[in-house]
Amino acid sequence: MEWKPEQIRLAVAQQLKTDSLLGIQDVPMHIEAPSMSRATAAQPAADPLEDSGRTEQLQILNRTSVVGCTKCGLASTRTQTVFGQGSSAPRLVFVGEAPGYEEDKKGLAFVGKAGQKLTDMIVAMGLTREDVFICNVLKCRPPNNRDPSAEEILACRPYLQQQLQILQPEVVVALGAPAAKTLLNTAQGIGKLRGRFHDLYLSGTEGVGPSIPAMPTYHPAYLLRNPAEKRKAWDDLQMVMALLGLERPG
Repeated sequence: MEWKPEQIRLAVAQQLKTDSLLGIQDVPMHIEAPSMSRATAAQPAADPLEDSGRTEQLQILNRTSVVGCTKCGLASTRTQTVFGQGSSAPRLVFVGEAPGYEEDKKGLAFVGKAGQKLTDMIVAMGLTREDVFICNVLKCRPPNNRDPSAEEILACRPYLQQQLQILQPEVVVALGAPAAKTLLNTAQGIGKLRGRFHDLYLSGTEGVGPSIPAMPTYHPAYLLRNPAEKRKAWDDLQMVMALLGLERPG
């Protein structure tokens, strides 16, 4: 088979990001993937009308509910809300904990150092950030990046549920314990939750309505602090790749 230049470029980027994720040294840290991944190219063309409808629904949710939200005290400390971004018809959604300093400034999810690590993880899977949707449980930054409170999660959780109901992904990856606990309604820690799929009910209530697979794994910020855990995170992502039928590097 004769590979096209963009396929070669993606394969190299994917392998380098995989090496970086696994902690292999001397790996360039800013390899840009092409605008369309092999995984995306292999999928049937999306329905433009359906994509447009989902985009409009997301915009309405953001504009009418999230941007002006005052349900908790974070409304008085935020710079701006962070709704999330990416494909309006993704096969895969990543959900984190809450915006950080850079996200609060720019209004975008995962754009700081943890965001670069998440990009590495996504590219290692053979995808681009434009192929997936990235968001957080909270839409506002907690002061000093503290953990979200139960009150804040309760106030923001309906927005996340509505996002997932609109997006209709095939799989959700929960990044870190707060995201996993919120999505799965559990008190278990990330160490016990990761490594296997869980049923995520789009209604937000266990046993009610349709469910999709959710894979809890370590938050990119945690991986930056604990590089020895990269292998476990990569194992989790490979399970997601297998479920979605994505190609592995090599």
